[in-house]
Amino acid sequence: MTEKAIKGVIFDKDGTLFDFNATWGAWARGMLAAETANAPEMLAPLAQALGYDLDAGLFKPQSIVIAGTIEDVALAALPYLPDSETAPIIARFNAATMDVPQVEAAPLVPFLDRLKTASLKLGVATNDAEEPARAHLDVAGATRFFDFIAGFDSGFGGKPAAGQLHAFCATTGLSPDVCAMVGDSTHDLHAGRAAGMTTVAVLTGVAGHDELAPHADVVLGSIAELPAWLGL
Repeated sequence: MTEKAIKGVIFDKDGTLFDFNATWGAWARGMLAAETANAPEMLAPLAQALGYDLDAGLFKPQSIVIAGTIEDVALAALPYLPDSETAPIIARFNAATMDVPQVEAAPLVPFLDRLKTASLKLGVATNDAEEPARAHLDVAGATRFFDFIAGFDSGFGGKPAAGQLHAFCATTGLSPDVCAMVGDSTHDLHAGRAAGMTTVAVLTGVAGHDELAPHADVVLGSIAELPAWLGL
């Protein structure tokens, strides 16, 4: 249980609210195959560039997809696709991810309702674009619980910089020292530390305990353990 009186919690999305490989692992192979349909010899090098294991159908811990922005992913993919710039790749990737069924790390509606009942302010800070992030939250019935939702393209930058987290504080009127950043990657935790927030790591992404623990005030198995840690 935390010794601080936390009044606001800002979450990463993929790997935190939603289980990362359970959601994206198998789906990604079909997406990459579709991207290289006219040049199948590019499938393997594209997968390697994005840190995706074609045989296992899983993203590797060092994958740029785990913590990078969609722009970072598009830049990494660019040499293996026929595009001459990243904009059409970003547009295709965003469109392709909009309707992917998300596997919730814990049943989100009762989880978020419990936090809101405790009068906590809630936010989402993702390195995805804001539009698909909102679409995923909408499908889960979760959008209504959040006071703040930002993607890398929402005007506050992306993680590991702290701009999104500062914007959450500005929106809610809370100071960083009474807020917690919850995430599954070192990018999330570095952003939390940079913002002056308590940092909470969860293991529903790809990174393991030993990688996350040095950067976190606490490591939880999933967000399901957060209410008890908060003393709710």
